[in-house]
Amino acid sequence: MERTVVVQIALFGLLLALASTLPNKDDWDVYSFHINSTVTSRYATTVITSRVANRMDESKEIEFHVRIPKNAFISKFRMFIDGQVYDGVVKAKEQAQQQYTEAVSRGESAGLVSSVGRTLEEFKTSVTVAAHKKVTFELTYEELMKRTHGKYELQIHARPMQPVRDFKVDVYIHEEAGISFIDVKGGLSTKDLANAITKTHADKQAWVYFYPTVDQQKMCDSCGDQGMNGDLVIVYDVNRDNGLGHIKKSDGYFVHHFAPSDLPRIPKNVVFVIDQSGSMHGRKIEQTRIALLHILNDLAEDDHFGLITFDDRISYWKRELVQANSKNLESAKNFARNIQDRGSTDINEAVLQGARMLNAHNREGSASILILLTDGDPTSGVTNLEKIQSNVRQAIAGKFPLYCLGFGFDVNFNFLEKMSLQNNGVARRIYEDSDADLQLKGFYEEVATPLLTDVTMIYVGGTNLTQTNFSHYYNGSEIVVAGEITDNNIETFTPQVVAISSNRRITFSNPNETVESTGTVSDDHIQRVWAYLTVKQLLDKELQLSGPEKEKVKKEALELSLKYSFVTPLTSMVVTKPLGETTDVLHKPKEGERSQTRPPSRGHPILRQPTGASGSGFRSTGSFPHQRYKHRQYTPFRGYSARMPDYSDYEFFLPTVSAPMETTDAPLLHRFLLKAEKQTIPVCFDVSGAVLLKLLHHPSGELYVNGELDSVTNGGFNKIVIHFKTDQHVEIDTKGVTVRDGQAVTHHTGQDITTAGSVTVIVRNKEIDIGAGDMRLVILVHEKNGQKFLWPVLRQHPSANNTQGLLALEPIVYEEVHQVPVTKLTIKNQEIDVTSDSTVDYTLVSPPTMPCWLMSAESALQRPVTDFYVAQL
Repeated sequence: MERTVVVQIALFGLLLALASTLPNKDDWDVYSFHINSTVTSRYATTVITSRVANRMDESKEIEFHVRIPKNAFISKFRMFIDGQVYDGVVKAKEQAQQQYTEAVSRGESAGLVSSVGRTLEEFKTSVTVAAHKKVTFELTYEELMKRTHGKYELQIHARPMQPVRDFKVDVYIHEEAGISFIDVKGGLSTKDLANAITKTHADKQAWVYFYPTVDQQKMCDSCGDQGMNGDLVIVYDVNRDNGLGHIKKSDGYFVHHFAPSDLPRIPKNVVFVIDQSGSMHGRKIEQTRIALLHILNDLAEDDHFGLITFDDRISYWKRELVQANSKNLESAKNFARNIQDRGSTDINEAVLQGARMLNAHNREGSASILILLTDGDPTSGVTNLEKIQSNVRQAIAGKFPLYCLGFGFDVNFNFLEKMSLQNNGVARRIYEDSDADLQLKGFYEEVATPLLTDVTMIYVGGTNLTQTNFSHYYNGSEIVVAGEITDNNIETFTPQVVAISSNRRITFSNPNETVESTGTVSDDHIQRVWAYLTVKQLLDKELQLSGPEKEKVKKEALELSLKYSFVTPLTSMVVTKPLGETTDVLHKPKEGERSQTRPPSRGHPILRQPTGASGSGFRSTGSFPHQRYKHRQYTPFRGYSARMPDYSDYEFFLPTVSAPMETTDAPLLHRFLLKAEKQTIPVCFDVSGAVLLKLLHHPSGELYVNGELDSVTNGGFNKIVIHFKTDQHVEIDTKGVTVRDGQAVTHHTGQDITTAGSVTVIVRNKEIDIGAGDMRLVILVHEKNGQKFLWPVLRQHPSANNTQGLLALEPIVYEEVHQVPVTKLTIKNQEIDVTSDSTVDYTLVSPPTMPCWLMSAESALQRPVTDFYVAQL
């Protein structure tokens, strides 16, 4: 049976999909690929320039596909074709919505930026280039460097999709404070590529050049005939000899970097609230135990701590905080080693108990921190998300920060993010990789050493300031504030920082210090830092608010995004192209968002998820009302044919061959859409009756997906069955999901996640995600006239090319021929009569109605429809 795997990590899914979408190097040639990054005062502007030539004697669709840091805003994109410049234009999302909606309805375009793994997003677009012509792509993005663990990291991802004769990465760093050290890391900095890197450091400036040869581009760990695919990470820090920090001003704006280091650490009170519900089973709970043991080893003796585990019950190591002495630490480690998964998830009570413990331990001269780790939604106790957030906010009352760590992709990250922001903390996703324990430990180390609390940044003579109050400042981090200088009068501008260090109030100021002017950079550089930081913080604020306040903040963030041409969650970039080509609409995804992308060229299936995984061009649409069956007789069937795995106690139902179905009127018709290549109007066709259909068969991969059309409504399917290998089976109907792994059978009617061998099933409210091998299938649950039905969407096609079934169909190719009184389409040199009709596209969560060319199933499929019938599910 065909292989099926739920791809839970975006990067992994993207690499699988790319195997079928990377260009043929004989079609077009990337003859130049440059990445130029300039970092000034910790603000990086990076320009990626790719020059491509079509070496063929015919026009070719050429793709530009790069990865950028998640924290960055794209600010410019342009294409140069045959002397003409095509610029992307940033617009409010509402203004671009019409183009976006039209593109989605055609299955052609739905956001060109999507999440890829932990730190990257991908941007992709394509354009048709005439024979022996060239195109230049130029993408610019901007980001404020974030300091963690005492350093800044500039991440550059290089993947030109083929070896390039002229490949260069140029990085220039200028810091007036002086650069204390610089290093180069990442997968592209080791072994065979090491001598392609040149690093120069001279006081306030540093340069890094990466010029690999064509041969070297094939030799790194993640390189090959498709060229490089990896990261270059430039790591550096600046000199810090002034307690007040570094202040730069330019053209009426300033930016203040505050990161004192010569301070005593503050003893901390920390409570870890650990999810041990059933969904944490296996590697998650094991990695959590490992991480806790590492963290407990790092506690200082003057720290106090507590451990709470929870499912639908609360378990305490101790009910009050205790000192981190050797005896208590050993006892806590034994508790951590015995954490076991069980039960459901009562987040509300667990966090409230953690807050109670910290509130009861009001130790002068210390800093309190609450850390929550969970992998799912609340399913026990208080489950209303807004009520939980309200309860937690009241319990914490601004006295200490709450940090929420969301384990995996099934967690409601928006809920955790909002709850953290409401309580002066941040949310962080922990990725389900082999190093998840190191991710947990790494986050803890960021907050392990508080140096200041109640930090207030004061700027006499400053206005339009970004955030100025911070609950904690941690060693190795940095506080950044930007704003305008009133009337651009530097004489009246006085910065000051007031904070608590241990149990005393201290002030950072230097009345004799001159605010440095950045005469070496462009006039708007500091202004753009202010705009970037302001937009980021307004977006965080907007997440926490509701009603008129929310709309006011959203409007302010939108106006700044448009003014500075930032592609943010509130704006879109319309990627303009030569006349006659599809206009792409670029969106920035939120963390964990499943954005959609336009399909690749050359007939590959439509891309439907952030990982770039491919999906089917096949859609169901419900047709018009039809008469229904009087009755239907079933005969139980046990076992399989020779091609199917055998398990005798699994029951299927098939129509009785000897007793045909009796009908009083015409049978139900089910209408399907088939995407058309290079045409805006798809083809549609009807299938009659409640037949059993072959959706996806991949015998060599041991995967079979079959579906039964609904006998009650003219929507989609009432049952879909997936068989993987010999003993893993998933049956989905409108009531729930049945999963079989060998002799073990589980039934699922609520939202959860389960595995059967290498099959993963994630049940959500209106969709079921199934992954097995290198295939990912999503079953959408729709409702019409009070009746539910199912529809399958192939989000990631198996990598093998010998698959069969309706979901494996490629887009149809046709030409339109207008004749009176009928319209004809030409398909494979055959003229076919068609009717202009409309239908519903059920491959989308909110199905749109759209036009289609209606024809017979045989004409659309170019074979008898019975070729897609199966005798059993």
